[in-house]
Amino acid sequence: MEDIYGVMMVPKEELQLQLKLHSVSDNKSSPFQLLLPFPDVGRALQDMMKTREVGEFLSGALAGAMTKAILAPLETIRTRMVVGVGSKNISGSFAQIIEQQGWQGLWAGNAINMLRIVPTQAIELGTFEHVKRAMTLAQEKWNQTESPKLQIGDLSLTFSLSWLSPVAVAGAAAGIASTLACHPLEVLKDRLTVSPEVYPNLSIAVQRIYRDGGIGAFYSGIQPTLIGMLPYSTCYYFMYETMKKSYCLARKKESLSRAEMLLVGALSGLTASTISYPLEVARKRLMVGALQGKCPPHMAAALAEVVREEGVVGLYRGWAASCLKVMPSSGITWMFYEAWKDILLVDRR
Repeated sequence: MEDIYGVMMVPKEELQLQLKLHSVSDNKSSPFQLLLPFPDVGRALQDMMKTREVGEFLSGALAGAMTKAILAPLETIRTRMVVGVGSKNISGSFAQIIEQQGWQGLWAGNAINMLRIVPTQAIELGTFEHVKRAMTLAQEKWNQTESPKLQIGDLSLTFSLSWLSPVAVAGAAAGIASTLACHPLEVLKDRLTVSPEVYPNLSIAVQRIYRDGGIGAFYSGIQPTLIGMLPYSTCYYFMYETMKKSYCLARKKESLSRAEMLLVGALSGLTASTISYPLEVARKRLMVGALQGKCPPHMAAALAEVVREEGVVGLYRGWAASCLKVMPSSGITWMFYEAWKDILLVDRR
């Protein structure tokens, strides 16, 4: 047989092989020494933590956690009123919770709520910032060069991104991404809030929901959630960015103060919630309908059921409680988010 030779090419910076031959008089047991330097993982992590995307992700997570810790009682009252549990007004619902469960009842489901809001806000705000930048850059590139065209016979179609709002597209993308990632936590939070006697803690809730419906039960109501999230998320981010820019131009300022962020964030949340609130009512009914023994088959049926039983006014049942929660939540979230960005992204401002 002929001789066969194998050759392996290894980059010098990745692998260093040092071979040392020692004399017979050397007392060392091995005549060879192999040096294999590993990549600097710590340095790589430090570099990653300094990126804008990671800073925005962490800012969203911290802002969401701090906001929910403050506003958990309003979230509990709002959820009960939306799904029709207990009193139909804010003060009555508040007194009822205190009487039945004590002060801790106002924070029912807050543990899962915190676990839900941290990744939700991180994914949502991080996605919003990233998509907004990507869309803005794409529009600038297409404006500098000729837009793509499609020629079909005598018909010429020109594709342009100028009619799209980067903020609106980014808001829709943020809502979809966060919903798909964190919907199971929303289901758990609602079950713990509405039926604490059936789901006393998180582990029991997970076991019973999985036993009753499998993995699909954790995504109950995902379709109406996405349908309701699109108008809310799009309007929410679009209103915030629009009002912020308009206010800065009117006042000839480069940025908002903390108090102004609180106000602008609250107004954007109020507007978005008012527009999409009927879809929120239908979504909540679908998610917890099984607990009451009647679950509409789809969103249209849920809306029709509400109108039939309570009239058009029923589509806005609990709206005042929702605004009472959404307005401070939106304002505080934006205030904390911008503050954390100033801290974490100070070198990239």
